[in-house]
Amino acid sequence: MAPLLFLLLLLVLLLAGSHGEVTTVKDLVVLEGRSATVPCHYDPQYARHVKYWCRGATWTFCSGLARTDQAPPADSTLSISDDPAQQVFTVTMVDLQEADSGWYWCGVEVGGMWNADDAASVYITVSHGMSVVNSMVAGEEGGSVSVECLYGSRHSGSSKKWCRSGDWGSCVEVSANGTLEQGSVRLRDDGAGALAVTVRGLARSDAGWYWCSTGQQQVQVHIAVTPRSSTQRSPTTSLPVVTSLPVDHKETSISVATSPVHIANQGQTLPSHIFESPLMICGALLLLVVVATVPSKMWCQYQRMRRRRHGRARELTLSPLPGSESDQSKAGVIFYSPSSPQQVHLL
Repeated sequence: MAPLLFLLLLLVLLLAGSHGEVTTVKDLVVLEGRSATVPCHYDPQYARHVKYWCRGATWTFCSGLARTDQAPPADSTLSISDDPAQQVFTVTMVDLQEADSGWYWCGVEVGGMWNADDAASVYITVSHGMSVVNSMVAGEEGGSVSVECLYGSRHSGSSKKWCRSGDWGSCVEVSANGTLEQGSVRLRDDGAGALAVTVRGLARSDAGWYWCSTGQQQVQVHIAVTPRSSTQRSPTTSLPVVTSLPVDHKETSISVATSPVHIANQGQTLPSHIFESPLMICGALLLLVVVATVPSKMWCQYQRMRRRRHGRARELTLSPLPGSESDQSKAGVIFYSPSSPQQVHLL
């Protein structure tokens, strides 16, 4: 029993092969009447193998549509090409219709009775509505933005409109010749599935949601308006001035602008800060005056305080009384006043 189970497991592994060595995109949405290109990547070991493209819900029962070892019919709407150097083969389907929606397979023939082919699936949806290349666009204030709205082939004869979301009165419609210019909006319909919208002179109030429409189909677009760049160059005016030089005569160019003045003479540039030197000199002189005045004020203040202390010391002095040494225990008080000097002895 065990050998039978082992053989059965080995058979399943052989039939399964090395599935997963071919990869492609998972889902693809295409507008009706347009084309789709599908890249199918494979491992280096399959560089010389035959590749094919088939349609079906499962790989086992898919119907072959194209092979790399066979040329497609002249009226075929698809083509297949292989690039072994890049390890990818490409399938292109043109003029797709809604009936072309379904499962498709990229396959590589592995060969051999016991080896299954490697394959990868992709689901293609063909829509008859509208789509937009970029649903979120932004432009600088005062600039412009462009939007490309795509529509299916069945809407080639339908009216094309551009409206601001929530404001039906803002809608503008392409004229019979496929173009329209109204205010800041310009529309151009190429008649082959693309409506180009250009909004010029953007203002902050232009930011918001818009939509393209054809028939009953519509697609949303958001426009963002960024602030205008604040960096602007100052206008300049060049005045030719002829100067006389000792050796030869050369021309000096003076640039007059709202920015600091630059004078060019014989290829040399004179720094603009030299015009500030008078102000710097005045500031230096003022600083010197302050430095010279402060010590003088301090010296005068010191002299006044010194004379005041000296006068107070002379107002009140003590001196011994004249007489014998036995009388030295007695003291005298001398009062002195510069206006009327007096001396009083206290016994």
